[in-house]
Amino acid sequence: MFWTSWFLAALAIALAWPVPVFLSRAAWPARAPFAAMVLWQSIALAGGLSMIGAMLCWGLVPLGENLASGLHGLALILLGRDSLDTLGLIHAFALSAAALLSAHLVFTLWLTYYRIQRQRSRHRDLLNLLSSPSTDRPDTLVINHQAPVAYCLPGGSRSVTVLSEGLLELLSPEELHAVLLHEQTHLLQRHHLLLWAFAAWRSALPWLPTSKLAQQAVSSLIEIMADDVALRSVDKATLVTAIALVASGSAQLPADTLMADNASQIDTPTTTSARLSKLLAPAPALATGRQVLIIAGALMLLAIPTALLLVPGILA
Repeated sequence: MFWTSWFLAALAIALAWPVPVFLSRAAWPARAPFAAMVLWQSIALAGGLSMIGAMLCWGLVPLGENLASGLHGLALILLGRDSLDTLGLIHAFALSAAALLSAHLVFTLWLTYYRIQRQRSRHRDLLNLLSSPSTDRPDTLVINHQAPVAYCLPGGSRSVTVLSEGLLELLSPEELHAVLLHEQTHLLQRHHLLLWAFAAWRSALPWLPTSKLAQQAVSSLIEIMADDVALRSVDKATLVTAIALVASGSAQLPADTLMADNASQIDTPTTTSARLSKLLAPAPALATGRQVLIIAGALMLLAIPTALLLVPGILA
């Protein structure tokens, strides 16, 4: 497992810095948002698995030739059937680091979920006071504010789309239809789960370039994907106008009106710029064959550390 640990360490470093930096500067993700989304998820998962796997394999080097035999040797030590001296201080430290990092990632994922659910609950209570149900649109709430604002609040069967009175007065029926299609796509495609996962990743490892760049990229990609769905029913000019008007509303809405969880669902200047650039200066969609290759590469990237850890004898 000596060479396995070093290979996983090298892979973890590559996925922590040069790969996400290169991908964040590439122009093609807007032309293939789904493929890019899969690739970002693979980079995050493979990077985390490589970090933990490198420390785990290094720690188990004295105890076996592969993960199974190493874990068996570790179990014997924990059960008192073998001496801790067999492991050694440095390898014991590596195992401790792997365990702590794993626990940290899992705990942060749960903590982020808990915070988001609490924020959504508070937001829903606030909406019950400040909004009223739409008379002609199911699962839609209207808040009494003149800023043009639209966002969705996930919650399973309780998911709602929130619109402001200012938006309803400002947008034409076609523009409003585009906004509703966009927000409904977020709910139908469960984009909030992606935001949760990458928010947790960034919270757990804020110093890691992957976490910051991935969260920013995913935020833009889900907006582009929702726009692509809306474009199937409305023309480009209508959608561009709707995006510009809705984006202008987020700056006008008082900070205490929105909870932190929904701030990510209201366009930031960076996200709005990416969406408008995609619409105003369109590039042809990436060829289907290339998109398939990207998705296959993403799956292969995730399979590499998984195979190194689970399949004996790949690297000695």
